[in-house]
Amino acid sequence: MTLALLDKQTGPGVLAYGGNLAGDHPGFRDAAYRARRASVAAIASRYRPGCPVAPVPYAPEEHALWAQCLRELRARHERFACEEFLSGVDAFGAPVDHVPQLDEVSSLLNPLTGFCYEPVPGLVSPRDFYRALAGGRFMSTQYIRHHSVPYYTPEPDVIHEVVGHAHQLASPLFATVYRKFGDAAYRVTRDDAMQFLSRVFWFTVEFGVVWEHGDLKAYGAGVLSSFGELEAFTHADVRPFDINDMGQQDYDITRYQPVLFVADSVDALAGQLGAFLDGYDDEAFDRITRDWRRP
Repeated sequence: MTLALLDKQTGPGVLAYGGNLAGDHPGFRDAAYRARRASVAAIASRYRPGCPVAPVPYAPEEHALWAQCLRELRARHERFACEEFLSGVDAFGAPVDHVPQLDEVSSLLNPLTGFCYEPVPGLVSPRDFYRALAGGRFMSTQYIRHHSVPYYTPEPDVIHEVVGHAHQLASPLFATVYRKFGDAAYRVTRDDAMQFLSRVFWFTVEFGVVWEHGDLKAYGAGVLSSFGELEAFTHADVRPFDINDMGQQDYDITRYQPVLFVADSVDALAGQLGAFLDGYDDEAFDRITRDWRRP
């Protein structure tokens, strides 16, 4: 979900609308928030690859919102996150008292797994987003969610990008998975094959769960960056890990996810998902989907 906002048809495509919010967005009627979003997008629009990321002058109330969310999320991570994700939390060491700048995120992450963060102000295609992952580049938003709903955001914000994705990317195991998605995107040329790949990303990297010591634990960035989602995910329709089923399953980004796919373990996840991604291209998509795409 990053500004990889995953839409129902095409999957991750960065969609930081600046000040142009949907009518049901919690900040839609807040003129100051909309202006703030637009100013943050303008800062990102001036970024050029290879250059330092210009800092966002976060306001005291934005730092306070970050601290509140980080505190609430970490308390829930101890209960609901898998051990591999928690190892990333410990290794990364996110600041607790301020919204980190993206260069700060990169300086913490790069020594661990080689990833760096780059800002985006607007729409980025799924193909561009995924291919950046192959090179260790994560395209990220910089704005923060509306203060009225700290427990949830209808599209990815800096809390989602850092608390969800950076903690995953601090794990060598998960960082390898991200790169494999990027490598697969270079082999895919067709939109239908990209859509399938995006759905797999959604139900693993964003909303993946795993069995651990007999308990259902989350590793997905979308779950672990929303304390509302964390309170809800154990009540979802939890189905066995099946990539074919994931690729056919629709989802709605505006609600807590009603369907999740569970792997038997983190190692099983890495093995099954890695094997799929290593061999995925347009021809593999045709083989996987031949039966269910017949008239």
